[in-house]
Amino acid sequence: MTQIENKLESLGLVLPPPVAMPSGVVLPFPWVRIVGQRALISGHGPQHADGSLAEPLGKVGRELTLEEGYEAARLTALGMLGSLKRALGDLDRITAWVRVFGMVNAAPGFDRMPAVINGFSDLILTLYGPEVGAHARSAVGLAELPFDIPVEIEAEVEIRD
Repeated sequence: MTQIENKLESLGLVLPPPVAMPSGVVLPFPWVRIVGQRALISGHGPQHADGSLAEPLGKVGRELTLEEGYEAARLTALGMLGSLKRALGDLDRITAWVRVFGMVNAAPGFDRMPAVINGFSDLILTLYGPEVGAHARSAVGLAELPFDIPVEIEAEVEIRD
């Protein structure tokens, strides 16, 4: 097992399989696109360990609390790591988390998007440490997200061969 997989196991965390999309939904793009020494990661949402979309669904600040939004962002990190594991074969190939773009399905008046996306960033920093895990980041609120998910996050990492 790799160093990152050992850390995940020690935290009792499991990487989910590919997301189980709703019936009839076809996505014409890869979850991870490798270009040179970079892996560009398409927007991911929160998943259960079986690959299904994680509940609760809805807007943070209305159907979800800040804490539930934070947990959704954490689950999103696990789904993204699962996609990276399938694409790279080894999560230890990641040499830097370069950029993270976090989107929150926000209720009108909710403005704590950075605190929600911290659920993602905190897990990445726990697993990769401050040297590799530190990343540039944006956290924005949107009126809607696909399938009413509370959080969607995309990222870019640097990788070694």
